[in-house]
Amino acid sequence: MKTFTPKPADLSHDWYVIDASDVVLGRLATHAANLLRGKNKPTFAPHADSGNYVVIINADKIALTGNKMGKELYSHSGRPGGLRRDSYQQLMAAGKPERIIMSAVKGMMPKNKLSKVQLTRLRIVSGAEHPYGGQQPKVYEIEQISQQAK
Repeated sequence: MKTFTPKPADLSHDWYVIDASDVVLGRLATHAANLLRGKNKPTFAPHADSGNYVVIINADKIALTGNKMGKELYSHSGRPGGLRRDSYQQLMAAGKPERIIMSAVKGMMPKNKLSKVQLTRLRIVSGAEHPYGGQQPKVYEIEQISQQAK
């Protein structure tokens, strides 16, 4: 039996919507990373770009467990003295949960050129409405929600 290698004609990019209300950050990131890579398809190959588009809504209602409110995200502008340090609590208060989710999903992806392309298919929206209704995305359910939300 020969190994199946998907051809460019076999690759399709579906759209999925994930509701992040009361979902733990790590669980959301793993599900989103698997969808971005296309691991939910039977034609998955690690070297082929069979990933999907993922839209995460209600990013401002995400659940952070443990002491993650004190955890910090670092970014550097490339200029001298350009190191920026923001805690998760500051980012949530400033209305920028997109940076938290993007960082978590990026950490779950492999570190190569293909994953950088696949990461561009991730769309994060703070509210419940998103502008991607024309693509008719499928709803992707994450079964287990945060224990703290109950």
